[in-house]
Amino acid sequence: MLSGHLQGKILEMISKMIQPEKILELGTYTGYSAICLAKGLKKGGKLHTIEINDELEDFILKYVGKANCSDEIQLHFGDAKSIISDLNTQFDLVFIDADKREYIDYYNIVFDYVKTGGFILADNVLWSGKVIELDTPDDEYTKGIFDFNKLIKNDTRIEKVILPLRDGLTLIRKL
Repeated sequence: MLSGHLQGKILEMISKMIQPEKILELGTYTGYSAICLAKGLKKGGKLHTIEINDELEDFILKYVGKANCSDEIQLHFGDAKSIISDLNTQFDLVFIDADKREYIDYYNIVFDYVKTGGFILADNVLWSGKVIELDTPDDEYTKGIFDFNKLIKNDTRIEKVILPLRDGLTLIRKL
């Protein structure tokens, strides 16, 4: 449930290469990936991160503060599907790492908020190999990732590649 050091460095590097002005993250957890992504923001840029579990607020804010990212990272609590439209912002980069059952919903909601030429990163797309081994997933989380991968494979509005690092990271560019 936490991006490891290697993935953190990859997120940081991708963000630095893109130099986004606006980033959206779905699924904050500890704030580690938000901190990594924020390191690539343009000066004056903003990362909006959405977490469903408000009991993590003090923990997240502690580490965002220690990383000196409090000005760059805006924390939101609640259902991402409701909050995204309220932000009413165009993003250069979106990182999806929230409820696996809802990846398709997240993707469909954020797509119009991603600038043309912008990027979406989706975590856990290999799902410990479960999505490769099964023709018909037997649990909702695996099915969510399986169906998301199928949707991305067939979406002609994007370019995409799976990076087989940790549990799989899909890099998507909106055409």
